[in-house]
Amino acid sequence: MKKFFNVVLAVAALLVLYACTDETIGVSITDSVSSIVEDSSFVITGHSVRNNRVQMRTSTKMLGALSCDGYGDLTASAVTMWMPAMNIDTAGITAASIDSCRLKLRMPYRSGFTGDSLAPMRLKVYRLNKALPSPIFSDFDPSGYYNPDDVLATESYSPLSGWMEVADSYVSGSREVDTVRVISVPMPVELGRELFTEFVKDPSRFSNPRTFADLFPGIYITNSYGSGHVINIKATQFDVYYHKHVKLNDSTEVDSTRSQSYLASTPEIVSNNIISFNIDDELTSMVDAGQALIVAPAGYEVQVRFPIQEIIDKYEHNTGDNQSIINTLSLELPVSVPKTEYNIAPPNYLLMVKTSKKDQFINGDSLANNKDSFYAVYDAVNKKYTFPGLRSYVLDIINNKGGIATEDDMNFTITPVDVTNYTYPASYSYYYYQSTSSVVTKISPMVSRPAIVRLLLDKAKIKITYSSQIVN
Repeated sequence: MKKFFNVVLAVAALLVLYACTDETIGVSITDSVSSIVEDSSFVITGHSVRNNRVQMRTSTKMLGALSCDGYGDLTASAVTMWMPAMNIDTAGITAASIDSCRLKLRMPYRSGFTGDSLAPMRLKVYRLNKALPSPIFSDFDPSGYYNPDDVLATESYSPLSGWMEVADSYVSGSREVDTVRVISVPMPVELGRELFTEFVKDPSRFSNPRTFADLFPGIYITNSYGSGHVINIKATQFDVYYHKHVKLNDSTEVDSTRSQSYLASTPEIVSNNIISFNIDDELTSMVDAGQALIVAPAGYEVQVRFPIQEIIDKYEHNTGDNQSIINTLSLELPVSVPKTEYNIAPPNYLLMVKTSKKDQFINGDSLANNKDSFYAVYDAVNKKYTFPGLRSYVLDIINNKGGIATEDDMNFTITPVDVTNYTYPASYSYYYYQSTSSVVTKISPMVSRPAIVRLLLDKAKIKITYSSQIVN
């Protein structure tokens, strides 16, 4: 019996040894052959189209005038309604306690302008006399919305004239702490006193932007003198400075100077960049010659034809009746950067959206869904944009449309955008944050700064990878 048991163990060991050295184990059991295919033989075509009417979906503003060889002549002004403070300090003070008011324009400290940092400029601020329309576009004409004789303030400025400040701002509902440069514009003290008086009379008028617009519709900020740069105004607010008597712990009364932000420009209210852009003749010649140029703001975007039907047909021909699955589909766009006087950089982000859905995407304040809209981040080291998430796009056509793409499925617009990310701690310990994660909260037409790039469509790479298994 013991000898028989030893024989069984020996046979089992041989079987294990055979199984471990058999390179076809698994395949021999299922009688199938698996392969992974990568194909990048497809071609994308396209051309530039002018897009001089951009809908604003952001509180970011541009201001100034810039003449730049290789780019063009750009002027930018802004109109904005206000988000009022719901609570204003009224304890122990009157309208006469208000000493001064300031309009604060906050710009990113290091990347807040394009052009000559020392060029002297002058701005004017006007009071609007009626609420702004919605939607509102970059070709908006402010005539009739303000009285040219009703100038609230004027101020000389340059990108380096403001002071550095660490400030809080709110973008799409998320709090950000940034180092900014602040251009401070003295405003009429009467305006602060007027707002204080109206709040005391009826605080409900400050409960939301629409009711407040009946009292104070907003402001128009324009460049009135000089040329040489445009600045990126990330946040705008109206601050009031006042004094009040306060009691210390020992009941001593002192006169204390304080400040409060009565008004702010936020993503929830109507605001707009008014843009006039005469594009450089050299760029126009490049477009006429068939080059695919992206120019912002309110310049050029690119319409492309994506060969999705060719991709599906080749995939189905190669896989036939085999079991198969698409792993990835991506688009890589190499670029070149046209030479300009002020070294204007490419957009940080590009949106690729079905041309038929572009207006709906912008009007709806949408996010990319990787089915008919995608976004890519600029890779400055390798000078390219990569759209990695096109798998859902091709699967939607295969699974829901029988593999037959329509013209709508093939025609896309590639346009420059600004993308807002909200960063939050992904894991947390009592002593320190261990990691962070971010999520895209907003995609809007690019109006943050001038930008330019040429898409090298002839060198673009569309790559599909899929797994296929032949089962006999």
